[in-house]
Amino acid sequence: MDLYWSDICDRLWLKHLYRRPRLISALVTTAPPQPTIATSGGNACPLLTTNCLQILPTNERQVRPLVALEPEVQRTAWQQAVQVAGGKVPTGRIVKDVVQRIMERTKVPNTYQIGEVCQILVKDNPELRGKGGCWGIVSAVNEFSCTVRMWDGEYTIGVKHLKSFNYLPQECQQMQVICDRINRVYSGELEESVQKFLEMLGKVNRAYLTALEEKLLSVLESEIKD
Repeated sequence: MDLYWSDICDRLWLKHLYRRPRLISALVTTAPPQPTIATSGGNACPLLTTNCLQILPTNERQVRPLVALEPEVQRTAWQQAVQVAGGKVPTGRIVKDVVQRIMERTKVPNTYQIGEVCQILVKDNPELRGKGGCWGIVSAVNEFSCTVRMWDGEYTIGVKHLKSFNYLPQECQQMQVICDRINRVYSGELEESVQKFLEMLGKVNRAYLTALEEKLLSVLESEIKD
């Protein structure tokens, strides 16, 4: 039996699923051209005729992992998850495992080098929230990630969340010195205004400090020593 758009909306009853039109579209569109019907908005919507695609998510946990994939891959991942679940609605864990396997097969090789200065891209990684735009220095290179030293410590970050500033070697050395200075004075016990200043330095998109930034950091260093 074919599913129409109204049937899909009835089954995707959670509001947050309605707010994921790109993801819903990826799940309900089969690879070959399919017969279509007009939706209430006047747009043509494909009918679902593939068995795996007739099985739709029932909660957000089953959908959330798919967001990490490109739209054309999301449909394939959902089909695979349904198959793993024995033709039933897959759990969020099954979907996540399938997505992880797909991402492992399509990961870009790590070409970063130790000492390289990179910008942090948060994208879909909640663990990097608040770090968007910060710069860091690569201290270790792993297969698909890098250990990056930032203004408040070290983090292991996947290569898709890094963007090189393409600084010259001399500029990278300058940033290394700045990073060392910030790390020596940073502490979670510092006043909030001081922490905000150091965080601001951790987001500069240039390979140097201004005269005022240099003066303020020097004053802070002398105060910490005392």
